[in-house]
Amino acid sequence: MPSSPVRQVLPDKVQTVRPIHIIGVSLDLGGNRRGVDMGPSAFRIAGLGERLTALGLTVMDEGDLVAPIPEVKAAGDPQKKYVREIARVCERLYKTSLGVIEKGAIPVVLGGDHSLAAGSVAATVDHARQGGGRIGAIWVDAHADMNTPTSTGSGNVHGMPLAALLGQEPAELAGIGGFSPKLRPDNTVLIGVRNLDEREKVIVRNSGVRVFTMKDIDRGGIASAIEQALVFASEGTSGVHVSFDLDVCDPTIAPGVGTPVKGGLDYREAHMVMEVIADSGLLRALDLVEVNPILDDRNMTATLGVELALSALGQKIL
Repeated sequence: MPSSPVRQVLPDKVQTVRPIHIIGVSLDLGGNRRGVDMGPSAFRIAGLGERLTALGLTVMDEGDLVAPIPEVKAAGDPQKKYVREIARVCERLYKTSLGVIEKGAIPVVLGGDHSLAAGSVAATVDHARQGGGRIGAIWVDAHADMNTPTSTGSGNVHGMPLAALLGQEPAELAGIGGFSPKLRPDNTVLIGVRNLDEREKVIVRNSGVRVFTMKDIDRGGIASAIEQALVFASEGTSGVHVSFDLDVCDPTIAPGVGTPVKGGLDYREAHMVMEVIADSGLLRALDLVEVNPILDDRNMTATLGVELALSALGQKIL
């Protein structure tokens, strides 16, 4: 019998022409549970920078953009609480992320509540826009984040950033970077949704955004969902921005999140999302948000987030 070919075994590392810049955002104004402002520290304690470096990536930590705390600011409009302060933080994040992308790097934004995505996504989109292109978005989340001040039952702005990016209210977030809308519905995909307000369900159904609920994932599998999502998000675009809320994962593996909801992605499903994104070569920016160390168990949620970031940025099983 002919001898079997010998396969060279290489270290489990990747090389990329794009360095990684970590940006922390200690934003705790968008939700009703305190603690997510400590999320960036939790990711660093879990070794994000060191583990990315060990993967063979060039890593720079830009430090944190520090947001004010609720105790020193008035909530303002009860239908969009703290929106002016949130918009100021998002404007700073937009400028910081845009500078990172202009250097040829990938921003990895650590939250902080999900309202920060109004700034991070704006930067990715604006960079593509300056070259005559556009960006798709994959929003991995238990929630749709498409409420507006007129539909919300809580006034919590972390439930509104995707609405703003699509050109809806709140105007303070929609106008970040001086242009709106940021995203087209046909290039925007929701994955893992399982907890929507009744009025928000109508908004989502009428929006034109592609949606893979947990029911869809249970029925068709996560691999099919993320592969289809990438097709939709990349159609006519120069890449995708992935905004990953750790509450998309089941609380059994991610207990320390701002708004935990039973029935989420399991460990391998979450990694499959990131691994397929990495294989696509389309990732232009990554958000990891809503980690709340106060509600966590031995920092397991931030540790999961670090592992997911590694998968998104090229770590392979074999």
